[in-house]
Amino acid sequence: MGAGALVIGFDGAARAWAAQVPTGSKGAAFDQVPPLDGTLLLDPGRLAPFEDDFGHIVHEAPGAVLEPGSVRDIATMIEFCGARRIPVAPRGQGHQTFGQAQVSGGLVIDMSPLDSVTVDPVARTATVGAGAVWSAVLTAALAHGLTPPVFTDYIEVSIGGTLSAGGIGGASQQHGAQVDNVVELEVVTGTGQTVLCSASQQADLFHAALSGLGQVGVITRATLPLVAAPASARRYTLTYPSAAALTAAQRKAVGDGRFGWLEGAVTAVSGGGWQYELEGTAYYDGTAPDDQALIGDLGYEGTAQIEDFAYSDFVNDLAPGVAYLKSTGEWYDPHPWLDLFLPDGAADAYVASVMDKLTVADIGASGLVLLYPIPTARLHTPLLRTPDSELTFLFAVLRTAAPDAGALPAATMLDANRALYLEAQAIGATQYPVGSIPMTSADWRIQYGDQWQFFCLAKHRYDPAGILTPGQGIFD
Repeated sequence: MGAGALVIGFDGAARAWAAQVPTGSKGAAFDQVPPLDGTLLLDPGRLAPFEDDFGHIVHEAPGAVLEPGSVRDIATMIEFCGARRIPVAPRGQGHQTFGQAQVSGGLVIDMSPLDSVTVDPVARTATVGAGAVWSAVLTAALAHGLTPPVFTDYIEVSIGGTLSAGGIGGASQQHGAQVDNVVELEVVTGTGQTVLCSASQQADLFHAALSGLGQVGVITRATLPLVAAPASARRYTLTYPSAAALTAAQRKAVGDGRFGWLEGAVTAVSGGGWQYELEGTAYYDGTAPDDQALIGDLGYEGTAQIEDFAYSDFVNDLAPGVAYLKSTGEWYDPHPWLDLFLPDGAADAYVASVMDKLTVADIGASGLVLLYPIPTARLHTPLLRTPDSELTFLFAVLRTAAPDAGALPAATMLDANRALYLEAQAIGATQYPVGSIPMTSADWRIQYGDQWQFFCLAKHRYDPAGILTPGQGIFD
C-alpha cells in the first residue's frame, strides 16, 4: 500500500470512530467501570467545570471525569473507553482557549492529582507528575539552586499541558521550547499501555507525544533537565515606532545572544495607534550587567525602562496582573487567541498589515499583542511546526472579548482569527496550536507538512480506536 492510500484509509477510519462515539445517555456509557484507586465523577454538578476552559468559548459536557489516584487508573479507564469507543481527553489546568481538552459525552481525565515533583540535584533533573504546575517545579528546583531552562510567561499551567503543545517563552531564543528540554516521558497510550519513552527508547512515541496535542497518549510523568539558577534578573524595556524597527533590534539581540530572555510587546497608545516594545532580560549573580553594552546599539526611542528582580519574581512576574484580571472578572471573559509562527522574511510586512487594521476593540482593553524571535535551529521537536526559515517570529494576538468593555463579540474575533490565519498560511506561517483558530482537515495537513504521515502512523499505532483528545479536531 502506498503512503497516500495509507493516509486516506486512516482518515476514513477516523470518521468511522467518530460515528461510534456514544451520544445517548452519558451515565450509561460508564456502567461496569473496573475498580479504581481514585474517583470517577458522574454527577452533572461536579462535571460542570470540565465543560469550560480559559477560552470560555466552547462548552462540551463530558459524561464522566476521572480524578486518578494513580497512573494505573488512567490506563484502566483508557482501556475501558477504547473498547467502547468512548472519547477521552486529559485536562491539566484548563488553560486551553478553544475546547481542546473538552469531550462531549466522553471521559475527561483531571490530571491535577498527579502533581509530584522530585528534584535530583546531582543529575540536575526534575521528575514531575503531568498535573504539576511549572511554579511548583520552579520552587522545588530553586531549593537546590537550579531551574528549568525555559518557562512560558504564565507559570500556573501544567507540565503535561505545555509538553503536549510546545511551551514557548522568552528563553526559547536560547534554549528552544519546553518540549525541546525533556529527558524522558511516561505515557499512557490510547490502548491503555503505560510506556517509558525517550529520544533513544520508543522514540516514535516520544516524538509523537511531545507537541502531539494529546493524540497518541496521555503524558503522565516527565523527567526534565535543570540548569543553574541565577540570583537576579535585569529587564530592559525599549520603545520603537514600528514593527520593523522592533524586529530589527530583536534580530540584532538574538543574533549575539546578549539576553537570557527576549520578547516583544505591542501596546495601545492613548489617542490611537500602537507602541512597540522590546523586552530583554539579562541574568546575573552579584555584579549587575553593563547597561550600555547590552542596549546601547539597539536604536530605541526615548529613555529605557530598567528594572531589577529576584530571579523567581521575574519568572512569576505575571502573577499580580493575573490577580487583577481575576478581580475585575476579565479573566473569565472569552479569550479567542491567535498564535502564529511567522517566517522571518515575511514577518515585518505581515505584522504591519495586521496592526494597521487592528483596533483596541479587536483585542479588548486587556488584550495584548506579542512579537518575538526564535531561531528555528533551537527547536528540535518534529511536531512543533515552524516555518522554513532560520528565524521565526511568534506573533500572538491575545484577545479578550469583554462585553462590558467595548470589545467585539467572541464570534467576530474568531472570524478575524480565521482570516488572519489564512493570510499567514499563504506566506508560509504555521500556527502555534494553543489559540482559537477554526481549522479544517486540509489546514491540519498543511500545518504538519512533511510530518503528517508520521503523525498519522503514530495515531494509528498508539490510538487505534481513535478515542484520544477529539477536541483538537486534527483527525476529524
